[in-house]
Amino acid sequence: MEPTSTEKNINRKKKDDSFLQLLLWVPTTPLSATHIHISNFPMARAYFYIGSATATSTPLSSSPFRHRKLPAHNHRSSPPLRSSTNTTTPLTMSDQPTPHPSLEVIGGARDSFLPALTSLHTPYHPYPFIAWNRHVETIFAAFFRSLPDIKFRRECLRTKDNGTVALDWVSGDRTRLSAVAPVLILLPGLTGGSQDSYVRHMLVRARSKGWRVVVFNSRGCGKSPVTTPQFYSASFLGDMSEVVALVNNRYPKANVYAVGWSLGANILVRYLGQESRSCVLSGAVSLCNPFNLVIADEDFRKGFNIVYDKSLANGLCKIFTEHAPLFEEMDGEYNISAAANAKSVREFDEALTRVSFGFKSVDDYYSNSSSSDSIKNVCIPLLCIQAANDPIAPSRGIPREDIKD
Repeated sequence: MEPTSTEKNINRKKKDDSFLQLLLWVPTTPLSATHIHISNFPMARAYFYIGSATATSTPLSSSPFRHRKLPAHNHRSSPPLRSSTNTTTPLTMSDQPTPHPSLEVIGGARDSFLPALTSLHTPYHPYPFIAWNRHVETIFAAFFRSLPDIKFRRECLRTKDNGTVALDWVSGDRTRLSAVAPVLILLPGLTGGSQDSYVRHMLVRARSKGWRVVVFNSRGCGKSPVTTPQFYSASFLGDMSEVVALVNNRYPKANVYAVGWSLGANILVRYLGQESRSCVLSGAVSLCNPFNLVIADEDFRKGFNIVYDKSLANGLCKIFTEHAPLFEEMDGEYNISAAANAKSVREFDEALTRVSFGFKSVDDYYSNSSSSDSIKNVCIPLLCIQAANDPIAPSRGIPREDIKD
């Protein structure tokens, strides 16, 4: 028998657990400087942004953030999300607890969302022994973070330009979960994919809450096939749009969310800004977003950061070398040899990425692909989490004024 609308709503409330509580958990393993959550990085800072300060006038302590499917064009003016059984009077400014001094919390919806984020009111305790240095913590996590064993079911999506991205769903969830179970799209960082531990830990946490999770492996990442002479970039949003459309159409009764790390976060925020009031996602989280790619590039080439630069460049070169024949007969300014032997991300982007996507120079590419220019156009609930001492996502690149507005 088909469940009634009331039964469906009850089931959704049981399954659609708080999105913010899902993300603000403290894992048992350390997280690196570039893949953080708010409660486990030294000198962590949280930056909150929602479409407008009046988007949700009722604090989440009286409205447990159990999203309904909202009209795509009306996120800002939608009525407050309320629990059907709770009519608590909204907290005043003086009633609301303040974040612990070790955290910085800003944003247009700060006062509406802060009561729900109880972990922000407790002091931050650095991870023992390794938290004295951001590079030690980053490297430690890279080598010693556990890797959850997960069986994936891969779906290859052929895009409109004949490219291919790989969507990794958890095997068995298609039949195990209901059609209204919330869906979470994960966007890894540069060269990252479903094989990475930080992605899998987030996936495991989401599944434990009854969420359906899919990892979006960009072209060439996570062994995703490359079928055209074009990879992905910070500037290109076509693949993201097609993935969101596919997921939303497949699960029309479910709320769809997205989480991005590093470059994936930059792409996600740019997508949210592009879609603005038409965005079909119910909420999103940006983790370790470089925001301003010009500033990030400057810092990336300084001091110990060169180690990360070379490591990521090696990953890019490996992906490119596996598919180099696709580029051999391309016209234009492509420098195949330079791309295959790039010693830095900047060298790779100059030889290949900026040419593929029509930019005059690598600096032109970076300046026109930064999500710092998009944040002011975001109209859905967006939580941004940064670390003040992140070596790859500089604090000075965060668009604080736009986030505050």
